[in-house]
Amino acid sequence: MTSIQFIQNQVNTTHKNIEATLKLLHEDCTIPFISRYRKDQTGNLDEVVIEQIAKFSKQYDEIVKRKDSVLKSIEEQGQLTAELKVKIENSFDLQEIEDLYLPYKKKKKTKADVARENGLEPLAKIIMAQNSDDVDFIASKYLNAKVLNEDDALQGARDIIAEWINENIYVRKTLRRLFHRKAVVETKVVKTKKDDEAAQKYVQYFEWAEPISKAPSHRLLAMLRAEAEGYVKLNVSIENDEAIEFIEGNTIKNNRETADQLRLAIKDGYKRLLEPAISNETLQEAKAKADAKAIDVFAGNLGQLLLAPPLGEKRILAIDPGYRSGCKIVCLDEKGDLLYNETIYPHQPQNETAMAMKKIKSMVNAYNIEAISIGNGTASRETEFFIKKIAFDKQVQVFIVSEAGASVYSASKIARDEFPNYDVTVRGSVSIGRRLSDPLAELVKIDAKSIGVGQYQHDVDQTKLKEELDTVVVRCVNSVGININTASKSLLSYVSGIGEKMAENIVAYRSEHGPFEDRKQLKKVPRLGDKAYQQAAAFIRIKEGKNPLDNSAVHPEAYPIVEKMAKDLGIKTAELIGKKEKISLIKPELYITSDIGILGVNDILKELEKPGLDPRKAAKVFEFDANVKTIKDLRSGMILPGIVNNITAFGCFVDVGIKESGLVHISQLKEGFVSDVNEVVKLHQHVQVKVVEVDEERKRIQLTMVF
Repeated sequence: MTSIQFIQNQVNTTHKNIEATLKLLHEDCTIPFISRYRKDQTGNLDEVVIEQIAKFSKQYDEIVKRKDSVLKSIEEQGQLTAELKVKIENSFDLQEIEDLYLPYKKKKKTKADVARENGLEPLAKIIMAQNSDDVDFIASKYLNAKVLNEDDALQGARDIIAEWINENIYVRKTLRRLFHRKAVVETKVVKTKKDDEAAQKYVQYFEWAEPISKAPSHRLLAMLRAEAEGYVKLNVSIENDEAIEFIEGNTIKNNRETADQLRLAIKDGYKRLLEPAISNETLQEAKAKADAKAIDVFAGNLGQLLLAPPLGEKRILAIDPGYRSGCKIVCLDEKGDLLYNETIYPHQPQNETAMAMKKIKSMVNAYNIEAISIGNGTASRETEFFIKKIAFDKQVQVFIVSEAGASVYSASKIARDEFPNYDVTVRGSVSIGRRLSDPLAELVKIDAKSIGVGQYQHDVDQTKLKEELDTVVVRCVNSVGININTASKSLLSYVSGIGEKMAENIVAYRSEHGPFEDRKQLKKVPRLGDKAYQQAAAFIRIKEGKNPLDNSAVHPEAYPIVEKMAKDLGIKTAELIGKKEKISLIKPELYITSDIGILGVNDILKELEKPGLDPRKAAKVFEFDANVKTIKDLRSGMILPGIVNNITAFGCFVDVGIKESGLVHISQLKEGFVSDVNEVVKLHQHVQVKVVEVDEERKRIQLTMVF
């Protein structure tokens, strides 16, 4: 099977599209570049399909590599038959390949190995042949210095038979199917830990059992976490009798004396070898599926968060609220640069409210502040109420901003490099302000796992999580594009074709030579060659540069096409940009080239209509219910405005303006069945919710959107 055939079995597209995509990937083209600027070659495949092709191509290579390793190992042992070689070469199922390799795999000395060393394999073969009676008499022929009696001989023979049964591919495949259909995951509390305070969050799993095939992702991951923390014991099993009956039916041919020996060997082989192995496989497979679901939810949330509406280039006063330690204030200019910082103490215990109001009003006037960004942590609502009491001389918008991960950023090397002369509190406040201005540009500086828009992110496969989250960040950054003259090194590193080292070089060049005036200037950056330029150029923006097309998503390779369009209309290129009536006169088929087909030309025309348009919506002011300040203010039946601040597989969490977020279960999102939470709500969506139940002691709030 070729790699293209393998990929086509997994991805719903044509052989031609896969072949073209693989060619581009092998030429070191990035996925954002391929999906945007090579549509005519790939048949208009989007990023998701191209990502799948890349993933399955890598998977194919890994399978081929593993097969080569297995074949080499068996051949070195002198055990590789022509039949076995064909079976391994024709298989593209890793599990099947491992099953075929199992009898030849190097492992610790087993009971069967000892029995073979004691000369008992011929006896095992006689028993398996099932043609003999009087097994004691036959066994007596195999006594020696290490096998002292018939019982020892028969036990050794059974150890060998148990291993044969364990290595039987048909038996293993059938048992896997049985476990997939009927296995139950069961947890029991560790009695010595039952009364631990930390164990109470897992009380649901002190006595729990359900079919593993039906256990939702979040529940299985919760059980595994409870086990990892030592509060429960977890087991995956099926009815043993059914499994043993199947193996007996597949193994025992008659009722001779050998049948009793085979039954003993089967029972031992199942309990000692097969059940633990298949049980563990089943759990690991379920865990992998749970991981994939959790990662998918996390990635979806992250994408929504990164593409949250930006306020844009405004002068912002940002506040990291607090009580005793005060509220940390920073003033930022339109580019997000720090102008001023101070600490005020409007809340208890100092209660310097009047002085704090005076200082805030003075800063707003002195630095021409246009918006105020307040972190949503401790004392957030109190700070919001305090700010709204101030009589400003002009209209100033007030926003509540998620500060998840701000503390991680403030202690990071990136923050230290940006603000070496300021402490973590100032850096954290700057992050809160910049998140309002441009969430994408600021959040890429933070390890995605720390942003807090997922569940069990520390429990899932960390390599797969990082790969998926990095993919999401790359996708978001390149869908928006970046201003090369203001972008941080972190943001630049996610641009198609750039990477971390090249981003450093761009920032260094910018510092030394000043702002970039056109895209071609990129080629002067050390180590940025033609390939990197091809991949990156169209994803960067240069505002007010020499060429107006440099502030658009039109690729430099298409500039001659645009220039010809303008020339044919008798106008300059700049006069074509944004002029819908003139663009409508252009016939796309007249501008097809050997490199850019009709899909590419149509994209150019769309971009010319609205060059450099940010796909994100504008930020909107939101106000919580002024009467709700703590969980004690909530009552069943209250209808409140809220903001969706996390999405899970089982529902969404909504911020109603207090420390604790409330849960809207998936069944309470709307009337009727909901299969996917994202069908109904998005991260940061403004919603109306009704309070169903409040548990002050456990700090849990049940909400509904059905009323």
